[in-house]
Amino acid sequence: MRVSSQGVTVVALLADPDAPTEIAQRTARVLPDRLADRWGEGRRFEFEVVSEPFTAGTEDLSTLMRRIVDRGSGQAWDVVVALTDLPLHSHGHKVMVNLSHEHGVALLSLPSLGLCLQARARRAVEEIVLSLAGPRATGVEEPPRSRLLPDRFAGRFAPVHRDQVDEAESTDLRYVVSGPRGYARMLAGMVRAVRPWRLVAGLSRALAAALATGAIATVNSTVWSLAASLSTPRLVIAMVSSLALMIGWLIVDANLWHRTAKDSPEARKRAALYNASTVVTVGIGVLACYAGLLVINLLSALFILNDQVFASATRTPLHAVEYWTLSWFVASIATTGGALGSGLESNEAIRAAAFSKREQQRRDAQQDDHDD
Repeated sequence: MRVSSQGVTVVALLADPDAPTEIAQRTARVLPDRLADRWGEGRRFEFEVVSEPFTAGTEDLSTLMRRIVDRGSGQAWDVVVALTDLPLHSHGHKVMVNLSHEHGVALLSLPSLGLCLQARARRAVEEIVLSLAGPRATGVEEPPRSRLLPDRFAGRFAPVHRDQVDEAESTDLRYVVSGPRGYARMLAGMVRAVRPWRLVAGLSRALAAALATGAIATVNSTVWSLAASLSTPRLVIAMVSSLALMIGWLIVDANLWHRTAKDSPEARKRAALYNASTVVTVGIGVLACYAGLLVINLLSALFILNDQVFASATRTPLHAVEYWTLSWFVASIATTGGALGSGLESNEAIRAAAFSKREQQRRDAQQDDHDD
């Protein structure tokens, strides 16, 4: 990478395809003015977004940092910040960012930022660029405002703290997330990066089966009588059971459960994190489907049901509570029917909706290694 020209710092955002690229593009539109204001002295910042799967085939931090350095070699870039949606680990810790001031590069793991990916990614990239654009990276004079300090960085992204770096590594600074809050944040970030609401579109056949089941149940007098006789706790049990059945069936049928070939504690912890992310992701998608079914069933009941016919079958007048109870019960029945219909979906379609592209490639590579 070249030394920046007088008054201009060129920043490359090297991003994995899909969500990281979208975040990088939005960040590149906002940060030039902010960085210029914070740095002062008339310095300008120019951003380039490069979208390519630089994490393909590996999760090793040293390998990834070498790839980033090699990618920046010979380019007219002063700073390279790489963004990935893979959760990264080092010495049992969940990595947020790796920095190498000597080479002017950094690797940012987006899941470590938690739910507010876009805003936190922008702030993280801003702090990283200010750090890497300092004297060790470009040879320019110290900016008027203090460069990135560990305590300040950790304070903005708590629960984040510095982690030790081996002398053999090209990295000279690393921040990790730790503790229960760090675990919850990493898990939330993994789920957010996948965008679990996409699962609804990936379950078209299951939704068709659920809608058909709901339509039949809505006009069935036996279902009316059952719904009218069920107490709220039983309706809750029916809902939870149907959701659990749908989630379990999707995970088992599409082979979404992560199994590790290694027997180390770190490998088991990593597998547990991946599986927790899968359960939460699929759960959110299924819950969104359930909510949609509930609304559709309620609208159908309002349009179809006749109060006299309903009262004669159930000996209960048809009021708002009855509409709601019936729609709730029918949504649980329809979700069970949707679980059966999900068997018609292709595993690839469900995986595409449940995993990010990087995660799909990682699992496919692991499956190929296992087959070999």
